[in-house]
Amino acid sequence: MINLNQISQAHLETEPYRWAFIDGLFSARDAAALVKSFPRDRFKRMSYYGGDKDSEYESRAVIGMREQFISGPEGLSRPWKALADELLATDYRAAMSSLTGFDLSAAPLEVNVFHYPPGGLLGAHPDLEDKIVTHVFYFNRLWNDDDGGCLSILRSSDPADVVTTISPVVGNSVVLVRSDNSWHTVTPVAKSCRLSRRSLTTTFYHAHAVSTMWPPEDTAPLHYYPNSRVGRWWGKLATRWRSGL
Repeated sequence: MINLNQISQAHLETEPYRWAFIDGLFSARDAAALVKSFPRDRFKRMSYYGGDKDSEYESRAVIGMREQFISGPEGLSRPWKALADELLATDYRAAMSSLTGFDLSAAPLEVNVFHYPPGGLLGAHPDLEDKIVTHVFYFNRLWNDDDGGCLSILRSSDPADVVTTISPVVGNSVVLVRSDNSWHTVTPVAKSCRLSRRSLTTTFYHAHAVSTMWPPEDTAPLHYYPNSRVGRWWGKLATRWRSGL
């Protein structure tokens, strides 16, 4: 499903840090199937304001850190299970190792998908020191960049200090090699936007890392992410069921 040659043969930029833009990852047929069946279940809300990195988005685990199986496979379509299987395979690790120069063959891997609703954002930050490299995939069929939701590669912590921006359109992806100056941000999605920004991240970690997205003691409630009348009805029903109502 993934065109691994596009990864292993990509050009890794060195300014302002090591990163790469990679497109053409999926065939038109596979891209359409992944967009159409983007996961909706098992999401949790992530929200933080008032610090250095304001954030508002929803996340769902696809592969837990160090796991060799898919999280919640019953909620995933056949194309998404196929994609997850390829991300677990040694060939994907080999392609990412070839691009970055790191031996990622034994690095702990974590895979999550994300919805950024209208108003969603992720403030300027370099990734945590536990991370080695992150690969971000996008799954919007169409996107108006004027609605925000783009990934900005930054020269500094200033969100206006932009090197380039990447639109979250299916087939596009970005590789970020973690460093102390690997600043990037997701620009706020306009509150008037009628779409959610959809993405997946694969992150390779150092051996000692513990997941900050899904810490062992995490008890956050999970819910269905709605974007239609049926989805809204199901979300309300699931919330009442978990509350015992």
